[in-house]
Amino acid sequence: MNKTLLYPEVQQYISENIYTDTVALSLRKSPFEGIAMHEITGQIDARKKSEKKLPSWFSTPGIYYPSKLSIEQTSSEKTAGYKASLTGGDSLIDLTGGFGVDCRFFARQFKQVFHCEVNEELSAIAAHNFRLLGITNITTVPGNGIDYIRTSGKQFDWIYIDPSRRSDSKGKVFMLADCIPDVPFHLDMLFTHVDNILIKTSPILDISNGIRELCDVREIHIVAVNNEVKELLWLLEKKYTGDCQIKTVNLNDPHTEKFNFRREAETGAHVSYSPPLNYLYEPNAAIMKSGGFRSLSKKTGLSKLHQHTHLYTSEDCFPDFPGRTFRILKIMDYNKKAIKKELGAGRANITTRNFPESVATIRKKFGIKDGGDRYVFFTTDRNDTKTVLICAKSNVIL
Repeated sequence: MNKTLLYPEVQQYISENIYTDTVALSLRKSPFEGIAMHEITGQIDARKKSEKKLPSWFSTPGIYYPSKLSIEQTSSEKTAGYKASLTGGDSLIDLTGGFGVDCRFFARQFKQVFHCEVNEELSAIAAHNFRLLGITNITTVPGNGIDYIRTSGKQFDWIYIDPSRRSDSKGKVFMLADCIPDVPFHLDMLFTHVDNILIKTSPILDISNGIRELCDVREIHIVAVNNEVKELLWLLEKKYTGDCQIKTVNLNDPHTEKFNFRREAETGAHVSYSPPLNYLYEPNAAIMKSGGFRSLSKKTGLSKLHQHTHLYTSEDCFPDFPGRTFRILKIMDYNKKAIKKELGAGRANITTRNFPESVATIRKKFGIKDGGDRYVFFTTDRNDTKTVLICAKSNVIL
């Protein structure tokens, strides 16, 4: 941590060049003694990356940033606020503290938060920033969080942990046992210090695999922001033996979409199937990741187009569907000549669901450009027939 980067004149230079091309800037000589130009451009790039993701940090003078990659990998303020809302009590220990975004929001829910970070420089950066942000109830611990809690002899209300994949596991099936720290290996020890554990993982982790690796899983939260799944949150409760509840949330400005179901109930949930009717529904990305397609049909009363086509339909518009709603304007068989006549050389937003061809292939085959007011779904109906649905958003009249 180069503290000369915090000098007022350096901070002013960084602020004045926040929207300057840092590639061009890096070719210049550093205007400050003891500071390399790549350090300045690194601060600019990381701060710029924080503008929308971490507005509280971006708007606070004197914040020291780690690498741009660290900012890309950290939680956003939106997701950090959501996960903090799931917890509360006297004390929480974050075993993989990182830049400290999650801890900043946990500090609102607990009297005392411990931030453990094995990278001493990153620990110092987090401590500096906590002071600037006016946070007084976080204790930073530079060191291995697993080692610290093992030898601490302390009890906490919650443990939070965000394991990272080992570099030698890339390309393999994502398993928690391949991460640092190895959470499944340490679970028994962790539960001697706490009754509740919150684990954040990448959305590429298969939910069934995660449940097999862990124990005492009470809830799994699938968190999306603007319809992009950002993280999975695993709530573990000591000696919990009940059914796991899966909760999906799409933090989609200005509305938040939520849908919950119990994992064991999903298999037996009744589903009706129907040809396309007046309205078409596409679940949001969090629901798509959850696999709760039968539960969604049962809860909403909407019919599916096909067992493996995760699109729904109804005669009348279903309000507040957790995803996108469309009016079906036209239903067509997958006939090359007819489709070319209807859509060729025009613009449309193409989606495929349970269909053998990719969007790119379809665009090339029919000469369809991206954009416009029409939304076209290439899919398969309940009779295993390839079908094309030409739609408009439910609030748009064409």
